[in-house]
Amino acid sequence: MDAVSQLQRQFVEYTTSLYREGYLDDQFTQLQKLQDESNPDFVVEVVTLFFEDSEKLLNNLTTALQQENIDYKQVDAHVHQFKGSSSSIGAQRVKNVCVVFRNYCDEKNLDGCVLCLQQAKNEYILIRNKLEALFNLEQQILQAGGSVPMMA
Repeated sequence: MDAVSQLQRQFVEYTTSLYREGYLDDQFTQLQKLQDESNPDFVVEVVTLFFEDSEKLLNNLTTALQQENIDYKQVDAHVHQFKGSSSSIGAQRVKNVCVVFRNYCDEKNLDGCVLCLQQAKNEYILIRNKLEALFNLEQQILQAGGSVPMMA
């Protein structure tokens, strides 16, 4: 098996594992379908914006939950935005944490909010690292002269 075929197989197996383990959902597939020859970096660009946005939102949430008088409406607004952006790229596990986080905001449960913030940070770091690894694999395939396999 040549290097390109091996990289392509690795790409398919890795992508499949991201779906199977719940890191990604069908929204990521929809995002990939929007990418074409006229915009070959579409997915990377959208996901990079998600990364930048997420860093800001997580910092805002950390600051908001450290205030003496916590504005749970503001916290909820940040979580709602984080849920929306993670949902738009198919980051399923991040989105799922945000659903629970919003419930704690409704209950004004500080301990629950702090716990969810830590979980959201952890899940965000995981998906960021996994997507960066996926994009790195894509680059290796392209640099070796191959084409990136389309996932069904």
